[in-house]
Amino acid sequence: MEKIGLNEIREKYLSFFESKGHLRLESFPLVPQNDSSLLLINAGMAPLKPYFTGKEVPPGKRVTTCQKCIRTPDIERVGKTARHGTFFEMLGNFSFGDYFKREATTWAWEFVTKTLAIPVDKLWVTIYEDDDEAFDIWTQEVGVAPERVVRMGKEDNFWEIGTGPCGPCSEIYFDRGAEAGCGRPDCAVGCDCDRFVEFWNLVFTQFDRDEDGNYNRLAHPNIDTGMGLERIATIMQGVNNIFEVDTIRNIMLEISRVANVNYGASEASDISLRVITDHIRSTTFMVCDGVGPSNEGRGYVLRRLLRRAARHGKLLGIKKPFLFEIADTVIRESASAYPQLAEKRDYIKRVIKIEEERFDETIDAGLSILEDEIKQLEKIQSNVLSGENAFRLYDTYGFPIDLTREILAERSMSVDIEGFDKCLTEQKERSRAGRKVGEEAAWSEDIYTKLDCSLSTEFEGYTNECAEAKITAIIFNDEITDSVHDGQDAVIITDKTVIYGESGGQTGDTGVIEGGGAIAEVVGAKKLGDGKILHFVAVKEGTLSVGDSVTTRYDKERRADITRNHSATHLLQKALREVLGSHIEQAGSYVDSERLRFDFSHYEPVTREQLCEVEKKVNDAIMAALEIEIRYMPVKDAKEMGAMALFGEKYGDTVRVVNMGSYSIELCGGCHLSNTSQAGLFKILSEGGVAAGVRRIEATTGRGVLAYMARYEEIAAHIARVFRTNEAEIVKKAESVAVELHDMQKKFEEIKSKMAANSAKDLLSSVRHIGEVDVVVAQIDGVASDELKAMCDEIKTKISCCAVVLAANTGGKITFVAAANKAATEKGVHAGSIIRAVTAICGGSGGGKPDMAQGGGRDAMKIDDALANVDEIILQQLKK
Repeated sequence: MEKIGLNEIREKYLSFFESKGHLRLESFPLVPQNDSSLLLINAGMAPLKPYFTGKEVPPGKRVTTCQKCIRTPDIERVGKTARHGTFFEMLGNFSFGDYFKREATTWAWEFVTKTLAIPVDKLWVTIYEDDDEAFDIWTQEVGVAPERVVRMGKEDNFWEIGTGPCGPCSEIYFDRGAEAGCGRPDCAVGCDCDRFVEFWNLVFTQFDRDEDGNYNRLAHPNIDTGMGLERIATIMQGVNNIFEVDTIRNIMLEISRVANVNYGASEASDISLRVITDHIRSTTFMVCDGVGPSNEGRGYVLRRLLRRAARHGKLLGIKKPFLFEIADTVIRESASAYPQLAEKRDYIKRVIKIEEERFDETIDAGLSILEDEIKQLEKIQSNVLSGENAFRLYDTYGFPIDLTREILAERSMSVDIEGFDKCLTEQKERSRAGRKVGEEAAWSEDIYTKLDCSLSTEFEGYTNECAEAKITAIIFNDEITDSVHDGQDAVIITDKTVIYGESGGQTGDTGVIEGGGAIAEVVGAKKLGDGKILHFVAVKEGTLSVGDSVTTRYDKERRADITRNHSATHLLQKALREVLGSHIEQAGSYVDSERLRFDFSHYEPVTREQLCEVEKKVNDAIMAALEIEIRYMPVKDAKEMGAMALFGEKYGDTVRVVNMGSYSIELCGGCHLSNTSQAGLFKILSEGGVAAGVRRIEATTGRGVLAYMARYEEIAAHIARVFRTNEAEIVKKAESVAVELHDMQKKFEEIKSKMAANSAKDLLSSVRHIGEVDVVVAQIDGVASDELKAMCDEIKTKISCCAVVLAANTGGKITFVAAANKAATEKGVHAGSIIRAVTAICGGSGGGKPDMAQGGGRDAMKIDDALANVDEIILQQLKK
């Protein structure tokens, strides 16, 4: 059995099923698209659910993919065993109402025994216990000996993951030999030992399981197969686990080099090497697919993996950030199949490095504190860390709770998760709040913990334009101080203010703080979770000191613009629910003086017609001059009157209700108009998707709409000048120009066709004979792929049995086109295979059908070599 590399196996598989009429699709992103049931793609068929259920039309009835996947249920076991991993690639071939069991089993056996040349006596097959049809196909048609087909129950041979397509399955096993087994007399397929390795699962998809657990018959039975790429690589390379597979081993070797530790030196270091190897693969691909570190959802999965790997780096003695450098090896090993890794190299490394540096700043202190807590537990003979202490590690030192649990488990201890969850709920806003103005942190979090906890700020800015206040604290240069002088930037806290601190999606006010001849410009403000409002100031005149009496005043014009946009956001949500449906939930929002941004739950693009209707409804509410009433009331009463609350948000017993003429009623702590007419006008600027199941609308109001109109009036005037017409005639003139361009393009295409025909005639003089097939091979630079195809088509009509291979280097873009007429394809010529071979020589890729194919290359120096190989490629095809 020949040893084959992981990347080669992937290509062999995809090419094999392309030869069986399958459309090769690129891997879908790890972030699910329009699928709220998954956090991350965890199976090869997961992105194809809509095709299996018939909700969407697949691009082809036969599809083959190699899908990136992430699974984290066994994350604590990764590293401790050589079996477990979070990242893997799943090879799959799929049929959407086309072929079924017979073809799936026949092709699987052909690929395993012919393409991979695995000995038949090493293979076993399992089937679902009641699937007699599968047994007959395997034994009577495929030719597998009946004694090597094993019937198994639903737990083993009925495939399903949550909701969606499912059905009975057959699995193919590899026998590693008695020496790899447990030694028991009854050791057989299905044994938990390492002898029999299941590597390919053929699912005969007949059902769709809904959220209620019902199994509904699919309109057409489908095929969904999955073969773990890493697992089949272990078999083909004769190694014991995934960490010894060539590409993965190369990553581990790089980590070993950085840590100066050899794999196999000790069990402890082996665990760390395996953890880092697996987790850096996962994180590199996740970041590439748009996942960023955070404390929620898939972002938390990424942060958890990165920080777990970073911690194991420290256990190996690595003192500095290193994972971002290991990402280079991951990219190198996988870029041939996933070129976007190389394209996003700098971004991937930057995200990983920043997260490493953040964790590096806190982990040493956190580990020290955790070690002290463990010693204290040992002293009092307890083995449970309190939820409060676990939360302090999480909130202050950035320790994922899973990491705390893992470290405690190593000492046979645990954590009070219920207590941790309680703390997390109580301090949710503070744990998430970033201490930033713009893009830079204003001050480290430690500064705020040093402030007198009794300090608070009373906000009077809902009804007053200014407030008399006293300065209660000043922070300058990351230190608490007594005073600040002209020319200095600082943070000032007062006992009262009218300046709104950024919170709840509304940007902070700007304004002034003045008193005793001193003036400070407020350039931003932020509200902390405990109620303090931070004024970020630039002192323009004099000195301000703690205890000074001052006046706070906000920028009225800017506040008015912000308020218009905020009130319009409420109207927008109501209009969206009316137009799109009651499933609309706010997923995030932000309002400032220029525009509003509203994220909402919705699983498809909003049409232009729907956007127009939404915009009209908001403007109708503005024109209706609805009174806006703001009241404080018990949360129970607010809900009874239909007030909308932010999904997942926790509220106190008393809430602030913003009621816009009973049209829109929401709980909100922001600044609002007194009448909807004060918004002036509302205009949607853009709509698009920001995440799976989340859409975003950006819009503006009032003076923002006037600026929008002025900008487009200028554009219209500019276009009119270009067309040399007046603004009223722009559309008519544009249509006229479009017709002229279409006519010119048509004439141009006719000229190109004539040129292609002439070029084709010239090429006929270079025909050479390969067996019974006439072959034309040439390089014609400066032409596009369409022109090459036209030349191929022209030549095919002039020669009864021919194959044509043309190449072009046009502005640095290397293109190959191959074609064969029917007589040539009947003799074995396959244009798609020719293209795959020649483009590979040039460092590129391509493919297509037997009669027409195209592809691209990267190395222009290899074009001659590629074309020189065409004769031999065709000769080999004719011999088959």
